[in-house]
This record gives sequence, structure tokens and C-alpha cells, in this order.
Amino acid sequence: MRQLLSFLLLFSCTFGYSQQVDLSSFHGLQPRNIGPAGMSGRVTAIEVQLSDPDNILIGAAAGGVWQSTNAGHTWTPIFDNELAASIGDIKMYQANPDIIYVASGEGNPRNSQNSGWGMFKSIDGGKNWQHLGLENTRQIHRILIHPDNPDHVVIGVSGATWGTSKDRGIYKTTDGGKTWKKMLYINETTGCADLVVDPSNPNHMLATMWEHQRWPWFFNSGGNGSGMYQSHDGGDTWEKVTKGLPKGTLGRMGLSFAPSKPDIVYAYVESKTNAIYRSEDGGLSWAKRSKDGDRNIGGRPFYYADIYTDTQNENRLYSIASEVTMSEDGGKTWSVFAAGNKLHTDHHAWWAHPTDNEFLMVGHDGGLNITQDRGKNWWFADNLPLAQFYHIRVDNEVPYNIMGGLQDNGSWVGPSQVRFKGGIRNYYWQRVSVGDGFDVVPDPLDPDYGYSMGQAGGLLRYHRPSGQLNIIKPVHPRGEYLRFNWNAGIGINPFDQKTIYYGSQYLLKSSDLGKSWDIISPDLTTNDTSKQNFLESGGLSYDATGAENHTTIISIAPSSLEKGLIWVGTDDGKVQLTKNEGGSWEDLTSNIPGVPAGNWVTQIQASKHKAGEAFVVFDDHRRNNWDAYVFRTQNYGKTWERIVDNKDVRGFAYCIEQDPVEPNLLFCGTEFGLYVSFDAGKEWNKWTQGYPTVPTTDLVIHPRDHDLVIGTFG
Repeated sequence: MRQLLSFLLLFSCTFGYSQQVDLSSFHGLQPRNIGPAGMSGRVTAIEVQLSDPDNILIGAAAGGVWQSTNAGHTWTPIFDNELAASIGDIKMYQANPDIIYVASGEGNPRNSQNSGWGMFKSIDGGKNWQHLGLENTRQIHRILIHPDNPDHVVIGVSGATWGTSKDRGIYKTTDGGKTWKKMLYINETTGCADLVVDPSNPNHMLATMWEHQRWPWFFNSGGNGSGMYQSHDGGDTWEKVTKGLPKGTLGRMGLSFAPSKPDIVYAYVESKTNAIYRSEDGGLSWAKRSKDGDRNIGGRPFYYADIYTDTQNENRLYSIASEVTMSEDGGKTWSVFAAGNKLHTDHHAWWAHPTDNEFLMVGHDGGLNITQDRGKNWWFADNLPLAQFYHIRVDNEVPYNIMGGLQDNGSWVGPSQVRFKGGIRNYYWQRVSVGDGFDVVPDPLDPDYGYSMGQAGGLLRYHRPSGQLNIIKPVHPRGEYLRFNWNAGIGINPFDQKTIYYGSQYLLKSSDLGKSWDIISPDLTTNDTSKQNFLESGGLSYDATGAENHTTIISIAPSSLEKGLIWVGTDDGKVQLTKNEGGSWEDLTSNIPGVPAGNWVTQIQASKHKAGEAFVVFDDHRRNNWDAYVFRTQNYGKTWERIVDNKDVRGFAYCIEQDPVEPNLLFCGTEFGLYVSFDAGKEWNKWTQGYPTVPTTDLVIHPRDHDLVIGTFG
């Protein structure tokens, strides 16, 4: 079975290694895909060859580009070896569909957003790819190809969500991507939200620019840079459009020409009152259509503000947001077209056949759906393994199980292998929580039980045979507010396996399987109150879901070698240690050299070989710092050495794993792949044999079978 983009079972690593070992020695060792695909993952782009609609391309938030040549019955990844796996848009040149452009970096600035590495092009239908530069753009949301000249391409760059950037704007090439020229630029915090072309005139374009920025503790949508622009010369020059649009601050805006009557254009406009607007003169002037307060037009524009006009009926309009909604009267009134109980929620991509308006495809956080009868029946592509794992764990069953939490797809448990022909099917996987899934920890005393996490501190104890889920999220005994990260930290005491630890601003301990909780630390964060305004987050459109919760504990690592020794890391840069089960604490932060203050301590690994040894992974990409920081201590945190930086690996680091037999064998997962070191981090080699360029978010080596299991956020 070919390796895909979820859990990868790699190879036995029980050999001894020396510094002279070359990675090519393991050329025969190939990872295998063990799924799952039943819940799929975020699809951000859809493109179809119009002369052969069975030829479909989809782009994933972190899983690259996939192709089906048989209408979705089977899929093949065609982008695995390129420089990025996050896809913003895909466009074929329809007159010669062997010419394909791919924009990397999805344009949906969720806190789980992955970044890209510029533009790519294929001239042989996706068999081979050429990198076209623009790697500093980070997020490219739209591509337009001139219908008569594939060398003329205009793109809309959203830009780096987590910071300011002069690389935002609208770019154009007239030589097939060899060179690019920036045609529209507003400021360092304003990027392109949408870019559309008049179906009757390829020189007539409309674009919306969007001022927005995300911080680890806050998100803002809207600002003076936001606005709508038009071009009548193929994107060379742009003029601002204001007539009929709302006054004051604007946010994200989506656009759609009516293919059957291009003088009619629609816009979703985020402002003080979000609304649908319509133009009947090709976008020169606008009039508000929807009623104030109509939530059916879509209520979270930062994540989805796209609208699409029916290809045959200029008065039928679709809004793809939490659900797919529809208007039959040109945007005045709205109803649900595809409810959340029919399709997965949170939609980001749409395709409609130009002459058959019954034939539609939609991409969302759960994958891809196709209908050929305009929504009466939907087929779900349960063969696209795009699951985006935050964490993975293993149990000690025979065969052992693998478990983890997925972006917007709950938490799941599945087998590492099965006795039956056909491999590990989707139905072997069992969901043990809903919503966004994060860490899943098996109960070492009874494999039927375990703990599964949801966003912002949600915590359940599950029972697999019955499916029972018990809420055990801690509350403060005196009613104090507990701050839990979107992706909180959890751990189990290796010496008393009924005891679990959980992180808020305090380290919490339960000695009775989560029935009751004690606080065993002071506030271990900076407690910076200026970074605790997450209940006000969103900007123009209020959005406080827990994604911006800050000054919290996100990593907990109890030692399996020394009782009472626990390492703790926070999202605001603190590394803390207790040697007596929380009786006293040491703040080790200032001992770690060369780390920007406030850096996210994404993972701590307590050594499997020495009690005083630990590995700490820092991740600062949420402040637009893309460097890799991994440190090692061998003396309980008194001194540290940096063992991973960007001379060693590409992209920021997510995770580190030490082999349980050979202490100098280390694995590091990064934004752009997997790396291995045979000499305790002195030298790193990228693992390329059968392994794609994908965000590698978690690693675990099974303590008995010594298989390396890799979780990817793709």
C-alpha cells in the first residue's frame, strides 16, 4: 500500500548506529499508510478538466495535490516531493490541460493554517513540477490564467497571517512564471482575499484586499487597508471601487461574477453589518441585497467568505461557510442548501460545471463531496487520506493501536495492522470524541479506556466497547477561571498510572482517573494580562472559540526514570521543572540560550535513558518567526545545547523523538518533513525515501515493537 498523509508506520529501529551511517543505507525501508481516510481533512481547492470532467485535481490544507482520472473513485498524490504541502489554489489551462499552476499556502487563516513556498507549474499534467519562486509570500489564495495565453497569470497573495509582510498583494507574470511583478499593494498587513475575472472579458478583473493579522493570543479582521478594486487591463492597473459599498471599516470580502450574465456580480462584504451586495454594471456600483442579521449568508468571514453564482441562473447564489446556503432571488433571502447533517461543516472550495448546473463539488474541513443532481444526493470521497493530526499515541495491545486527534474531525483510535486481506479499512477506526481532536492518551491499566481532548481544554474519559464518553474537564475548586489552550497539555504518571496531569495556567493532577482534581503548582505562565483578551477576539466579526486562549500550559512530560520529576512548557515561553511532584518548581527559561522570549514550547520529551536529560521544542511561527529551535539538557535544565536549527532542517520544528534503545538516534518532525540524526543531533538528514514533504506534527516509537509511527498534519 502506498504511503499517504496520515499515520505512517516506518521501520524497526533496534540497530546500533554510528556517526558514519548514511541514510541511503535504508533505501529499502518504505513507510506504509495505515489511514484513516473516512474523515478525510480540509480541502482548499478544486479544479476539473472541462474536456474530461473525470480528471479532477484537489488541493489540501496540508496534504498537497491529489488527482483522480476516474471521477473520484481513486486518487493519486502528485505533489509529494515538492517544497510545500499546503495548497491555496489550482488552475488548469483549459485549452491545454497539461499546463497546471499551483499556488501554495492556504488562504484560510485559522490558527491551524499551514504555510506555502510560492508558486509551482507543471507542463505534463502534474507528472513533474517547476518551482516558480515567491516563497516569501507564505499564503497565495487565488490564480487566474488568461484563456488565450497560459504565460499570462495573475495571482492573489494573502501573505503571512502571523505578521507583517511586504510580499502581500496581486502579482502578474507574462512569461509563464519566470518573473513576477507586483501590480497591487496596499500595506504590510493587507493581502488579497479574492480575485475573479469577468467570464466575457479576460482583461476585466475584480479583487478584494483584506487587512488582517493573527497573533497567538488574538485575531483581527478588518482595517483601513481593506477594499475592493477593479482592473480593465488584465491586472496591470487597479482602481478602488466604493460606490454603494458600506462606509467605515471593511474586512474580508468574497466575489462572484454570474457566468450567464457577467454584468451581474455579487460580493459578500464583512463590515459592521455583514451582508451580500449586488452589482448590475460589472462591479462599478453596488447595492445591498441581504437582510441585516441574516446568519444564513455565513457568520465567520475570516474562515470562509466565498460565494458562487449558479452557472446558468444569475439569480441563484451559493454561500459556502459553516453550511452551504443558497439564495434564489439574487441574494435577498437565504436558506440552507447543504446542512451540517448532510455534509461536513466549514467549506472552503467550490466547483460547478459550466453547462450542467446540477454537477457540483464542494471542499470542506472533512474532505470532498460531489453531487450530480444539485444536492439531492451527495457522494463523499472517503478515499482521500488528508487527516490532519495534532498528536499521536500508541497502546500496548497486540497488535497495538494508534490514536490521535484531528483538526475539526474529532479523535480516533485504529489498529496498526489487521489479519484480514485488504489492509486497514476506514471502518477499523473508532471515533472517541467529536469537534476538534487533540491528544488521545490510552489508559495503561485498561486499553478499553483512555482520555481524549477537545479544543480549549475539553477532556473526556472514553470507553471504547460501549462508546461511552464522560466529561472530566477540571474546574477550579474556588471557581477561579482556568485558562486552557486550544491544544492543552496532558500526561500520565508512569509510576502511578491512575494519575493524570493536565495543564491550564496551573498543573492539575487527578489520582482517580479524572473524577477529581488537585492543583499542584502556582501559575507557571507569565500571566501577562495583555495577552488574555481572547474573549474579545475577531475584529469586525466576533470570534472567540478558544483558539486564542493564551498564557497556558501546552506540554507536560513526566519522567519514566525518576519519580516526581515533571517537565512543563507553556505557550508564552516558560520551561518549568519539579522534582517532587509539584512540591517546588524551578523556572529554567533563562538557562536556555538564543530563544526569543515568549516562544511557544510546543513539546517537551523526557529522556528514555537519563533522568536529567530532556528535549524541548520551541515553535515561534505564530509570531512570523520560522526558525527551528530544539534544545537538549543533560543536567536537569541547568545548561542546554541547541541541537536543531535552520542549518540542519527546513522549516520550524514540531516534535522530537528519542529511540528507546539507541539514545543517540533522534527523529525530528518539521513544517516540511521528517529528519533523522544518528549522533544525538550533531548532524541531521532529511528522510526522503517514500516520505512526502508534509508537516510532521508528532512522532512516537512503540516501546515494544520499535516501530516509528509518524503523525502528519496533512
